[in-house]
Amino acid sequence: MKTIIEILFWVCIGLVFYTYIGYGIVAWLFVKIRTLLGISFPTLNDPAFQPKVTLAIPAYNEMSCIEAKVKNSFGLDYPADKIDILFVTEGSNDGTTEYIQSLMATYPNLKIIGGNERKGKIEAMNMAIKTIDTPIVIFTDANTTLNKAVIKNIVRHFKDENVGAVAGEKRIQVDDSEAAAGAGEGLYWKYESFLKKLDTKLYSVVGAAGELFAVRTNLYGSVEKDTLLDDFMVSLRVAANGYRVIYEPEAYAIERPSFSIQDEMKRKIRIATGGFQSIARLGFLWNIFKYGWLSFQYVSHRAMRWAVAPFCLPIIFLLNLALVLMEDMNEPVTFYKALLVAQIVFYVLAIVGYWLENQKIRIKLLFVPFYFSFMNYCAIKGYNRYRQGITSGIWEKVKRAQ
Repeated sequence: MKTIIEILFWVCIGLVFYTYIGYGIVAWLFVKIRTLLGISFPTLNDPAFQPKVTLAIPAYNEMSCIEAKVKNSFGLDYPADKIDILFVTEGSNDGTTEYIQSLMATYPNLKIIGGNERKGKIEAMNMAIKTIDTPIVIFTDANTTLNKAVIKNIVRHFKDENVGAVAGEKRIQVDDSEAAAGAGEGLYWKYESFLKKLDTKLYSVVGAAGELFAVRTNLYGSVEKDTLLDDFMVSLRVAANGYRVIYEPEAYAIERPSFSIQDEMKRKIRIATGGFQSIARLGFLWNIFKYGWLSFQYVSHRAMRWAVAPFCLPIIFLLNLALVLMEDMNEPVTFYKALLVAQIVFYVLAIVGYWLENQKIRIKLLFVPFYFSFMNYCAIKGYNRYRQGITSGIWEKVKRAQ
């Protein structure tokens, strides 16, 4: 019996290690091997390649940031006659639609799709995509700031006909005094950036951040209206159709972290819920014999992050406890006892970090155990939410720090 528990214990530890660290190591090794063999993908950078693009911006009740977004969008370094700025403000009732309409006489390439009924971002974008006549569409959120060269850095990749989408980088603007959630979120996205660079060199990025991603308009398709992670679904379906999805770190969207732990929890649970929904709809990607590198990357980088590691963590703790209980309590400190104590300390630090954050007492030293535990807790909550059923793609907006 003890042998079986030990095997399960180490298998679970191995799965968690592979999910968060091992995949990065394996991907890095594969990239190094490809480099030594002289195998690489072309990196195109033709300044003369300037296709027409549409910058599509969902903007539901965004009066607090819409003026800054308009200014940022029209300040991007790209020929004005080759870019359309499209705001999708369906259902807005805070003056967002009226404000943008008031600017249309000033900006001839400014467009808007309004409407009085809020149907959700997915249905709004499905409707908007039918009106876009440029070969490339770039999606970005209203509460983000884009760097000036963002469009140039994105479109250069589309000269390669094998590229179907380009994922930009999400950067979290964190002050020194920010909450642990903000610091943890920033660290998480830095690590994600590192993995996406490896993914691009290996074959393709598996998923794009909705804050900034571009796709060939004719490849967008139509997304189910109850979809929670539209950016993820669109980019993975593009990749499944044989196109590469490129990661471009020099095209980035800057946003503030969530206003509070509660706001960040809502966001993480929604993402995790959408992750399980995506796993169900992208089941065909598990066929490594058909999709090769894409299957390997999708399972390793995404599916295991949502569906394996979070559930392994409590199992590891319980199996560790069982192994300790099987030992002679009079024995001196053993490996399993030390490991159990280490787990307890780690989770206690996470709980303390959460409690202090709620008290507005911010200690950055605690953000690693806190944010790691927090992410996995939200993943389990997301699974429970998914099991209850998803009836709508409309979700509650999360408040961002000012």
